[in-house]
Amino acid sequence: MTIDEPVTAPEATTTIGAKARRGFAWSTVGSLVLRVGNFGVGIIMARLLAPEQFGVFAVALTVQTIVLAFVEMGLTADLVRLGNIRARAATATTVAVGLALIFATAMALLAGPMSEALGAGQAAPVVRVMSITLVLSALATVPHAILQTGFRQSAQFAVDGSGLLVNTVAVLSLALLGFGAMSLALASVLSLATTCVLQYVITHTRPRFGFDREVATQLIRFGLPLALANLLSWVVMNVDYVVVGWHSGPIILGTYVLAFNMASWPMSSLGLALRVVALPGFSQLDDKRRSAGLSLAAGLSFTLALLAGVLLSSLASVVIPFVYGDKWQAAAQALAGLAFFGALRVVFDLMATYLIAAGATRAVLVVQVLWLLALGPAMVIGLDRWGLAGAGWAHVVIGVGIALPAYLLAVRSRGARPLAILKNMAVPLIAVAPAMFAGYQISELFDMRLLALLSGGLAASAVYLGIVFLWARRLLRRMRAVMDVEHDEEKQLGEPKLAAIA
Repeated sequence: MTIDEPVTAPEATTTIGAKARRGFAWSTVGSLVLRVGNFGVGIIMARLLAPEQFGVFAVALTVQTIVLAFVEMGLTADLVRLGNIRARAATATTVAVGLALIFATAMALLAGPMSEALGAGQAAPVVRVMSITLVLSALATVPHAILQTGFRQSAQFAVDGSGLLVNTVAVLSLALLGFGAMSLALASVLSLATTCVLQYVITHTRPRFGFDREVATQLIRFGLPLALANLLSWVVMNVDYVVVGWHSGPIILGTYVLAFNMASWPMSSLGLALRVVALPGFSQLDDKRRSAGLSLAAGLSFTLALLAGVLLSSLASVVIPFVYGDKWQAAAQALAGLAFFGALRVVFDLMATYLIAAGATRAVLVVQVLWLLALGPAMVIGLDRWGLAGAGWAHVVIGVGIALPAYLLAVRSRGARPLAILKNMAVPLIAVAPAMFAGYQISELFDMRLLALLSGGLAASAVYLGIVFLWARRLLRRMRAVMDVEHDEEKQLGEPKLAAIA
């Protein structure tokens, strides 16, 4: 059977495809549940804490996000893509914890100046407490890689759910006791400590330290470009805030941030759920299947993400005031374009994961550099000529004109077929215009926003799915054929039994 033929026989539970599908289902559920849980906790905390206390924690969280990009260094990704975890576990743990201690110490010592630079000097104590999370994250590098390699997203969901429960109880208790912003930081430490311990328990392992110079060199050579790429990716996703704030002031910036956050829903749910199974999936396929898998996965993921983009864009003038109120109506201008950028981000992340699985972290870094250099000027031009709408569509223009070609060239150098990827991405685009027309026209028939949102969403979804359904089903069957090869977990772990790591 060729990789383009549909699967007709029942699948074996040991195939990569079976494990990836089950892992993706659990990852999607987990992502949605955790997002809803965190959203609920945020609502409660918003009532318990003053806005300035949230701002203090936001500064600490920003510092942690930046530093964490260097601490992680792509070590988990490298363990997953190469397998043989047992032989490399001790060195990986040593490198991860060593880097974490260095950066955590620097973060604690420089907490005052960094907080002052971000306009909140009172955040320094919170930043110092958050530095502990770097070490905890580093300690979990190996067990987290084991769970990813085995597509054990159900176990990861249990771990993350336990962490959310601990975080919720801790943050509410500490806030009620008057700890303010510090309650959020302390709760983060307790939550990460819980998830770290649980990952070791579930994988039947314990922390092991050792050092192999060759392994360490390989880890750093792979991880340093990825760490820089992750940092630049964060900058790319935040440079627009700087440009909008500088160009249009804080009020317009707040409106834009709200629209960008809503447009990020596809990436926050589908994209992140896809990434955790795409990395081990791509890593464990041969070159031919990996290439075919990328083009098929790009088509399927873009089809789902584009549906969300169509709904958010066509119903932007309804969904914004319905969710946030009439005072935020101007955000609909930015959301119209940002919604499609949110769909593109899912495909970009998938191609970046493909490159990481192939060890091409420098290519990921180059794409981020090109993307960043082009986005700033485009945002300024868009704001000057078309206001918030121009800012939103600037992301789409740079995404299609710069990021997409750069990613396609990069994956082509690693055996992928850009034309096959573009072909599979082009098909769902056919459904965009009629689906948006139907959604907008139907929503205009109702004055009540809930009815307008529901009716417009159903109409747009029906038209969109009616056009792409049969094609997407054929694509899914081909994807199953590509992925349904035997999964050798023992080879990936490099041992007869997982417990031997201990």
